[in-house]
Amino acid sequence: MIVGSEFDGVTAAILAGGLGTRLRAVVADRPKVLAPVGGRPFLTYLLDRLARAGVRETVLLVGYGADRVRAAVGGEYAGMRLIFSEEREPLGTGGALRLALPLFGPGACLVLNGDSYCDVDLAAFSRFQHERPATPALVVAAVDDASRYGRVRLDAASRVECFEEKTGVSTPGTINAGIYLFPRDCIASIPAGRPHSLERDCLPTWLGQTGLRGYPGGKFIDIGTPESYATTEAFFRTTGSGATS
Repeated sequence: MIVGSEFDGVTAAILAGGLGTRLRAVVADRPKVLAPVGGRPFLTYLLDRLARAGVRETVLLVGYGADRVRAAVGGEYAGMRLIFSEEREPLGTGGALRLALPLFGPGACLVLNGDSYCDVDLAAFSRFQHERPATPALVVAAVDDASRYGRVRLDAASRVECFEEKTGVSTPGTINAGIYLFPRDCIASIPAGRPHSLERDCLPTWLGQTGLRGYPGGKFIDIGTPESYATTEAFFRTTGSGATS
């Protein structure tokens, strides 16, 4: 459970079940969250940021290579308790989140993708979501090349207008940065026991039902391809985001 006035009643979760198929050439058969960056697993950079924000308990949503993730980080990290929710068959990002629902507290859930990092003030993001506590929120990031991600369109009031599909055209754009604050009711609305994608299924559904809000983050990186993964260590050196507390 996250402690402190900004995070009362909020649970943290990391989507850590990715196979990392496109990274096999450079990380062999490791789960994607264990891809080494600067001599340690990428997952530890995400855990560091949660610990610095005051998180005392984080749920790791694991699948492929679950035992290796457990062995790498154990049940405690930087004073933070780690709990594991393991899918026995692939459920997608939304399905994995729904499976872990009994482990979450009564408040909102702070969810991080396990294969990307965006510089953002988590306390400020939490205050933003508290303005409309029934409305899910996501962090967005401006990138030079949005062709791999698709785009997010916001209106002047920070409401998500639409999600645009990948175009394959290399142009700047605003993308989903993979950091979310979801009301518990939204997670409970995901059908249990079957695969669901947050990006393709849940977010478009919630956009039509409750609306979505977008909060601007800073520099963004993902480790989904060998090319982007190769720049990760330099990203943390230049931003200072990889410093531990």
